[in-house]
Amino acid sequence: MPMRELRLLLPCLLVSTNLWADQAALSLHSSTLPSLPAPVANNAVTTVTVDDIEYLVSFAGIGSGLEHSDTHARTFVHRNGDSDWVEHRPIPGVVGRLATTAASVGELAYVFGGYSVAEDGTEISTPWVHSFDPVAGVFAELSPMPVPVDDAVSFTYEDRYIYLISGWHDLGNVNLVQRYDTVSDTWTQATPIPGTSLFGHAGGIVGNNVVYCDGVAVVPHADRSRSFAASDECWLGIINGKDSRRIDWRPIKNHPGLPRYRMAAAGLPSLNGVLFVGGSENPYNFDGIGYDGNPSEPAKHGLLFDLETSTWQVLRQGGAASMDHRGLVSFGGGWVITGGMLAGQTVTDTVTQYLLR
Repeated sequence: MPMRELRLLLPCLLVSTNLWADQAALSLHSSTLPSLPAPVANNAVTTVTVDDIEYLVSFAGIGSGLEHSDTHARTFVHRNGDSDWVEHRPIPGVVGRLATTAASVGELAYVFGGYSVAEDGTEISTPWVHSFDPVAGVFAELSPMPVPVDDAVSFTYEDRYIYLISGWHDLGNVNLVQRYDTVSDTWTQATPIPGTSLFGHAGGIVGNNVVYCDGVAVVPHADRSRSFAASDECWLGIINGKDSRRIDWRPIKNHPGLPRYRMAAAGLPSLNGVLFVGGSENPYNFDGIGYDGNPSEPAKHGLLFDLETSTWQVLRQGGAASMDHRGLVSFGGGWVITGGMLAGQTVTDTVTQYLLR
């Protein structure tokens, strides 16, 4: 993934002058959990339950300096009910990386890829896959991704399979849906996405229904140059119950407002919907500066897609707005974002828990 400091083209959208016009009674109430050991953004997060105890895990990311040298492979773990976090050994390879993807199956967390940034700005998508035991603090190396991707959307299905949707591979986006089998340690290609290939999109799963939205597309030009365009596409994928390699993809209505980059998202089975929090309406490089040269700022409200009615709700959101997330996870009875970037490109150590009321 080369330095993405290219001209940004925002799509023309018809945006309501009142985003709150269709707002339901639900809103996002926030509280804070123990802070991370250090500020970090662009970190992959997941949760694991072992013997009925929840563990919140953060992998890799970038520190406050927002330079290539501030990328790292640190691993932080918080056990529900404790007053602090524990730092375990870094992801094997000890290569600082961004846009890593994490998911969990059973009592293990899984961490996929990401990209490294060299001093000269060169960015390389990494193929590595590891499982992580949050109790013992032990990593195990697994079969690498057939096509290394970063900034992909991940989700777990049937407590066995982990899917990676689209993402960036070295020089451009891919339309692949790669399915990892945690039982056999093997990879299979699932039905590719029919829409625009993306990086920095967000999504979640409820049952066998997958929803993802937004992100950034690469736009080629006649003079062989490229630019990056924010995408407002949203898609629903229905996984075939008999053959989970098959996914029936269908376009759905895009959400109110401008498309966003690096939101945190997750499926909410209790509401039969997918919740999106944070992100920025101005896509940016790892330093928080937009591809258009302007500093990016976080969006200030949440979004909920109702799978039953195929409608969107705009949710008032408590707490500080944030961006540069790699996941929204269920933890402690709520939904949690871990670290991220606040207004003014400020990397934070705050862990925020949201409750829908």
